[in-house]
Amino acid sequence: MPQQTKATTIGFCAILLWSSIVGLIKEVSHSFGATAGAALIYTVASVFLVLTMKWVPLSKFPRKYLIYGGLLMVSYELCLALSIGYSTNSRQAIEVGMVNYLWPTFTMVAAILFTGKKTNWLIVPGIILSMLGIVWVLGGEQGLDISQMLGNIKTNPLSYGLAFIGALLWSAYCVVTVRIAHGVNGITLFFIMVAAALWVKYLVIGDSGSMQVSLSSVVYLLLAASAMGFGYAAWNIGILNGNVTVLTGASYFIPVLSSALSSVLLSTTLGLSFWQGALMVCAGSVLCWLATTEKRTR
Repeated sequence: MPQQTKATTIGFCAILLWSSIVGLIKEVSHSFGATAGAALIYTVASVFLVLTMKWVPLSKFPRKYLIYGGLLMVSYELCLALSIGYSTNSRQAIEVGMVNYLWPTFTMVAAILFTGKKTNWLIVPGIILSMLGIVWVLGGEQGLDISQMLGNIKTNPLSYGLAFIGALLWSAYCVVTVRIAHGVNGITLFFIMVAAALWVKYLVIGDSGSMQVSLSSVVYLLLAASAMGFGYAAWNIGILNGNVTVLTGASYFIPVLSSALSSVLLSTTLGLSFWQGALMVCAGSVLCWLATTEKRTR
C-alpha cells in the first residue's frame, strides 16, 4: 500500500474515532459524573499519547503557542467534555454535540476575518445553512420552530452555552496555531493540562453524582480515552502524510456520523427533523469550505 494511501486511511480512522466521542463521553459521565468522568478520560488519554507519540520538550515550544495555543485548547476541551457531561439526557447530549460541530463554519469565518483568506459568495449561504441546521435540530420534531428551540435551550443553558463557546474556541485555535505553532504538536502536553484542570475542578467544587465503577464503565472509559487520544494522533499522521483534500472534505460529515454512532451507543431514536438539521450543518460547512478553496490553474 502506498505511503500516502496508508496515511489517508489512518486519517479516516481519526474521523471514526472522533465521531464516537459524544456517545462515549456521555456513557462515562453516567458512571463517573461529568467532571470526574472527563478528568479520567483525559488522564487515560494523556497516558496513551505519552506512550505512542514523541514527547516535545517545553524548550521546543514557541512561547506564543504554549500560552495562547494551550489556553485555547484547554478551554475548548473543557467546554466539550463538560457540555456533554452536564446534558440531562442522551438526546440532549447528541444535540449539544451538534452545536459543537459549528466549528468548521466558524473556522472559515475566522480565517476570512483575521487572516485575509480569500472567499466568494458561497460563504453566505454556507453560514446561513449551518446556523439554520442547528435551529432545525434544536426545534424538535417540528423542525424550524424557534419557540421550541428556545425552550430546549432554557432547559439546560449551561450545556448548550458551553458547546457554542467551545465551537468558537476551537475555530480560534485552528486559525491561531497555524501561525504560531511552527510545526510543533503540543497535543500531549495540552491533554495533560486539561486533565489537571479537571481534577482541580473536581477537588475544589466536587461533582454532581457519585462514581459507580463496573466492568462496563471501565470499558467505556478506555474506549473514550482511546477515541480522544488516538483520534488526534491518527489525524496528525493523516494530515502530514495523507491526502489533505480528501480528509478535510470527509471531516465535514462528522456531525452525521457522530449522531448515528451516538444514537446507537446511547440507544436514542432520532427523528427525521434531526437528520435534516444535521445534513444542513454538514452542507453549510462544505459550502464554507468551497468558498475558501482556491481554484487551481493548469
